[in-house]
Amino acid sequence: MRRINNWTLWGILLCNSFLVGCAPLAPNVDPPSDYTYIIGPGDSLEMFVWGNPEISRTIPVRPDGKINAPLVEELPASGKTPFQLARDIEKELSKYIRNPLVTVIVNDFVGPYSEQVRVVGQAAKPQAVPYKENMSLLDLMILVGGLTDYAAGNRAVIVRNMNGVQQQLRVRIDDLLEDGDITANVNILPGDILIIPEAYF
Repeated sequence: MRRINNWTLWGILLCNSFLVGCAPLAPNVDPPSDYTYIIGPGDSLEMFVWGNPEISRTIPVRPDGKINAPLVEELPASGKTPFQLARDIEKELSKYIRNPLVTVIVNDFVGPYSEQVRVVGQAAKPQAVPYKENMSLLDLMILVGGLTDYAAGNRAVIVRNMNGVQQQLRVRIDDLLEDGDITANVNILPGDILIIPEAYF
């Protein structure tokens, strides 16, 4: 799981306050080509058991990552794809039903914390959002409502975990939103943290 502690956040904000060029510009890396959605706590799932409508229903993924359904108790769901979870449910149901066939569909997407994209600082609506395939910086800024009047968008940084190493990459949000500079629109990756500092006055 990708984490950022208070000291890391303080260091990044301090770096942005005094050393604007301390982080390299974020490269426009290709998004994951084999990205598959992973179920996380808070997701809402539709469980269809073919030929058995009495046990087909909507089930939430609990905060501990498990689900409860008819004939299925305390089954881990978080960290699995819908396909993997469907096979696990079939295995559990096979104790009671001959050759069960299960389909799992995700309705409300939250995803695991390790893949959520977090926006902190001077965004209009700082929040964590589920990662979506091919998500860009512009998409992310639309989701959080843009910048506040006090934001220093061109001093914002993305904290990204690359091969187990945490990197700080500068982005040019002001250039993107105010000047329409499309070259500033970089791809967002699962688990990115966007930190937007306050402007000088």
